[in-house]
Amino acid sequence: MTDETLTGTPPPIRQWPATDLAGTDFDPVLTELMNEGPVTRIQLPNGEGWAWLVTRYDDVRMVTNDPRFGREAVMDKQVTRLAPHFIPDRGAVGFLDPPDHTRLRRSVAAAFTAKGVERVRERSRAMLEELVDELLQDGPPADLTSAVLSPFPIAVICELMGVPAADRHSMHDWTQLILSSAHGKEVSERAKREMSAYFTDLIGHGARGPEGSVCALLSEAVDRDEVTLVEAVGLAVLLQIGGEAVTNNSGQMFYLLLTRPELAERLRSDREIRPRAIDELLRYIPHRNAVGLSRIALEDVEIGGVRIRAGDAVYNSYLAANRDPEVFPDPDTIDVERSPNPHVAFGFGPHYCPGGMLARLESELLVDVLLDQVPGLKLAVPPEEVPFRKGALIRGPESLPVTW
Repeated sequence: MTDETLTGTPPPIRQWPATDLAGTDFDPVLTELMNEGPVTRIQLPNGEGWAWLVTRYDDVRMVTNDPRFGREAVMDKQVTRLAPHFIPDRGAVGFLDPPDHTRLRRSVAAAFTAKGVERVRERSRAMLEELVDELLQDGPPADLTSAVLSPFPIAVICELMGVPAADRHSMHDWTQLILSSAHGKEVSERAKREMSAYFTDLIGHGARGPEGSVCALLSEAVDRDEVTLVEAVGLAVLLQIGGEAVTNNSGQMFYLLLTRPELAERLRSDREIRPRAIDELLRYIPHRNAVGLSRIALEDVEIGGVRIRAGDAVYNSYLAANRDPEVFPDPDTIDVERSPNPHVAFGFGPHYCPGGMLARLESELLVDVLLDQVPGLKLAVPPEEVPFRKGALIRGPESLPVTW
């Protein structure tokens, strides 16, 4: 890589360690990088070399929506990265560029539209109310994560995917092994192979799941030769894994609400404010550690006075973009009246999270049901004693001890 800038002075390469951050604290290294300038250079704990980091809102939206930055080229590079192992399947949707990326996403788009997501609303609410009834019957204290926040998103994504209820536990185990860095590359790879084999059977061998489900749509797309079976399985794996991210997001959301009783009380008493409050919490939550997937500059591009050379790796931080004071006044404050709130919690551009609407639906249901049906819900331990996941790419509480 070259390090030439328009000013002739490249920014220093900053080490960005994989620190396990507690609570909803914003990453102090990312804060420093944001303060250093719109474009900095970073080195993450794994992979090779360094990469550019873009943190300003407008620049992040430009990079993620500009065809001069591609994902496919990442497959052939050992880019500096957070994860200790890098095991994407060639042709996986996260590493495709248009038009292949567009073709593959189109095959399941119907399941993730407002109408598709509404298809599972009633069933999702019923499953959630069942979990909350069990929570209340068992009585306090309880772990909100294991009782509700973990099984609920698994049930919902399995419902949308067309995965039978009996297989939810296997899906959860595979997902945890794929997402964790604690067990090593071989364990993660084996879990991914096993989940892939499962979806190969479900999509390719006629057991298509309910009409309108993701697996049914993928089976039909394979039959029409619009996507290959390998592509369909790769997309199913990605969507299934992504569906569980809601566990960590909602864990952080309720940690915020339970450590700010006045905010929880406001949402209890004012139902009208809830959709805006959820948007604001989504903006504020530090969803992940460090950054996600990189892109490769396919030609020379200038950003913020810095010349990014063709072949250079570029990361963007949605977390930083969501704290850009030019777009979000007083960005470190949770303001449930914030409007407009054009956050990028679900990404931007062609790789925008396909499950964004589903995640929002789940957040709305969790806030409605838990605040309304468990009115005295509160933390059972001091906030600093809530354990947060270690060695995870996605941040969230390991358990959330509550009482009522």
